[in-house]
Amino acid sequence: MPKGVYQIPFPNNEPVFDYAPGSAEREQLQNVFQKLMSQEPIDVPMYIGSDEVRTDNKKKMSPPFDHGHHLGHFNYGDASHVKAAIDAAMQARKAWSALAWEQRAAVFLKAADLIAGPYRYEMNAATMIAQSKNAYQSEIDSVCELIDFLRFNAYYMQEIYEQQPGSSAGVWNRLEYRPLEGFVFCITPFNFTAIAGNLPASAALMGNVCIWKPADSQVYSAQLVMKIFKEAGLPDGVINLITVDGPVAGDVVFKHPDFAGLHFTGSTGVFKHLWKTIGQNIDAYKAYPRIVGETGGKDFIVAHRTAHPIEVATAISRGAFEFQGQKCSAASRAYIPDNLWEGVKEQLLKDVKSFKMGPPSDFGNFVNAVIDKNAFGKIKSYIDFVKDSPDAEILIGGGCDDSTGYFIEPTVVLAKDPKFRTMVEEIFGPVITIYVYPSDQYEETLDLVDESSPYGLTGAIFSGDRYAIDLAVKKLEHAAGNFYINDKPTGAVVGQQPFGGGRASGTNDKAGAHLNLLRWVSPRTIKETFVPARDYRYPFLA
Repeated sequence: MPKGVYQIPFPNNEPVFDYAPGSAEREQLQNVFQKLMSQEPIDVPMYIGSDEVRTDNKKKMSPPFDHGHHLGHFNYGDASHVKAAIDAAMQARKAWSALAWEQRAAVFLKAADLIAGPYRYEMNAATMIAQSKNAYQSEIDSVCELIDFLRFNAYYMQEIYEQQPGSSAGVWNRLEYRPLEGFVFCITPFNFTAIAGNLPASAALMGNVCIWKPADSQVYSAQLVMKIFKEAGLPDGVINLITVDGPVAGDVVFKHPDFAGLHFTGSTGVFKHLWKTIGQNIDAYKAYPRIVGETGGKDFIVAHRTAHPIEVATAISRGAFEFQGQKCSAASRAYIPDNLWEGVKEQLLKDVKSFKMGPPSDFGNFVNAVIDKNAFGKIKSYIDFVKDSPDAEILIGGGCDDSTGYFIEPTVVLAKDPKFRTMVEEIFGPVITIYVYPSDQYEETLDLVDESSPYGLTGAIFSGDRYAIDLAVKKLEHAAGNFYINDKPTGAVVGQQPFGGGRASGTNDKAGAHLNLLRWVSPRTIKETFVPARDYRYPFLA
């Protein structure tokens, strides 16, 4: 038990390296990138308890920007491996959940320092290679955001434990934050290494044990996160990494009586299916499972007639096309007043024409490849639809080439109809659709923004008019869980803008805040009376 009241160091956001030409960090990252690309193919195991598990079913790993290059393979499992992972987690649960909270915090604080120090460039390079991110996008994700998650979560854990009830005379009330009674299943996406690391880490920090299923296209960087957690002292079985087909894993996990929670980031459709499955199996569980999910988005930028055209164009260039639009927060639709359109269009087309596209090894490339063949095909189908439609036109971009890597040109679509398909459906790629509205119909356009999409993740308003800003904040109350005023709708920072949305975008449990951690505990109130009553009679009975 603790023999002191310990204080987690106050977290500061990890400084972001900019990798400018001539900088030492640029040279180091380029060297590590080339080293990883030229090394012998690696063999990534599953991590189940104390075992590194390998199978005869090997899955090839290749960079999205060069699908002919062989990075190695990972080992694909089956239902038996899911069961083994659950058994390992439940065996580890008793000791881990009983471990003093400061000891759990120390593991993840050490992991943060390992990423910030000796693993910084390898973590960056692995993400650049596995997910085709440029150096800066990888830096803010796999390094800075993951470090921030680990440090801030430890601090938030302490704040949660410090929240205690009051006590009347002769009584001492205490609140105990127990981990869930079972295991947490963590399903993580390809697009953010930080999310992949945080989903199991946040639940484990609060004393839970986890089964972690990363996206197949992110295993290359996921295994490095697991390696760092192990080096930081994470005990065997606390987080078990499995690479198994989703339905196979779900068939085991969601029928298990010890299933206690789902921590999910991915598509809305998959999340809804999992929720239904959990509901259908509710009688099998020891307790009602916690369901936490961050899903899709159809994120917007709205410009008021008082906005600055260059600022709006820059927000579109960055918000729509950084990391090829493969962010759930990426700007995917924009509403521009007709009095600003020519200025916005001129600057936007100028920006997009200046983009360089290619592999992340060339630090001059702003745009890289999309994640895989399936994503390439889906995005291309939307572009082809626009090309064949009389209700929209491509202003720039639209080219697609998968001969070497999965490259899609940043594409700007102008739609005549505000309900045009690419204005309302999630694409998850480097495509933004713009609708030009009459500048005197701002309020009506805000209503249009609110009703055009089932999602509610991120959105941005640009205006120099405070009344117009206030109107947007009120009318778009439920249209975005992260709302930006005069800024692009991407780039939430841990400790500053807790991230998550409502409606079809998820449960809005705000990763990077104490709110998320509260979902992974089950509070117990303890009341201790120092001198118990010895007579049942109350004074009013006299």
